[in-house]
Amino acid sequence: MRAFLYMLAVFLACEVVNSLYLPGKEYGQRNPPSALSWFSRERRLSRSTHRVINIDEDCFLVTSEEGELFFKSPTDEPVVCGIYMIAEPDKRIEVIFNYLDVPCDNGGLVAWVDGWELNGQVWPADSWDDDRLVESCGQRPQRKLVSRQNAALVQYRVPARGKGFAVTVRHLRNSKPCNVMFFGSEGVYTLRNHGETGNCSVLVVSPATVHVLDLNVGQTMKKGLIEMETGTIHRCTKRGLPDYVDIGGSNGLDHTKMEVLDSVCGLDSTEARRPALIACEDTVVRLVSSGRYHNSVTLAFAPFEDIEHADLLCGLNDL
Repeated sequence: MRAFLYMLAVFLACEVVNSLYLPGKEYGQRNPPSALSWFSRERRLSRSTHRVINIDEDCFLVTSEEGELFFKSPTDEPVVCGIYMIAEPDKRIEVIFNYLDVPCDNGGLVAWVDGWELNGQVWPADSWDDDRLVESCGQRPQRKLVSRQNAALVQYRVPARGKGFAVTVRHLRNSKPCNVMFFGSEGVYTLRNHGETGNCSVLVVSPATVHVLDLNVGQTMKKGLIEMETGTIHRCTKRGLPDYVDIGGSNGLDHTKMEVLDSVCGLDSTEARRPALIACEDTVVRLVSSGRYHNSVTLAFAPFEDIEHADLLCGLNDL
């Protein structure tokens, strides 16, 4: 996991150099001032209950740890930095601002994002509302900020020497995880809608193979009626079926713009004969549910690097 988070930090740092944006009422542009070019280094947070952020080493920080983080600006330059937090799939992230001294009059701003933002794209993208963004300067947020999924972000610009903030990060149990950012490209996960209407998804921040191990989508399963299995139904969207699983990928965090290799549904307790080979920046599995069924799909992910044999290579339609 440590190796994955380090590689993730390097990848995101390369993407962010000219694209990270700090939301703000006064600074709402997607490409704010030249401060964006200050992303020179990145490092994963080491396990520690207390941590002072060194802007030269930790300006771009990817962390899976709990604890306290302190930042004091060493410069008056408008440096934009970010703390990208990620937890286990069945966790949510709580952030409490213990202290905030960031003047508003010189462009200072701290923003909490429920999810991740990168290159002008937000994840999860299909469940955005105003509560997912909290902006602060001059006065700290009074309430606890809790993400709806296992990823959250604090972006900040503190162009005043000696000013800064302190936060406490905790991981809370999520009894009904819906959108999940997956650790690495290897593991098994069951995606569920918990009987509710809407979309749930797994996003793997890398190319991957996706193997469907068990499928129960758009069907009502009764005990003793296993012979009623439909098997895996392919291209469910073209058949007009309301509940289905999209398997594909995207070149960015916005999985609503994913390229779909196949949409599957049905009741099938036997694993698929072969995995889907997804050669995209991000691998995405999205469960679309009408709310009439308790849908679930169990997935096995594994690394994938052989582009020549890919089932889906994202971006070809843009050429």
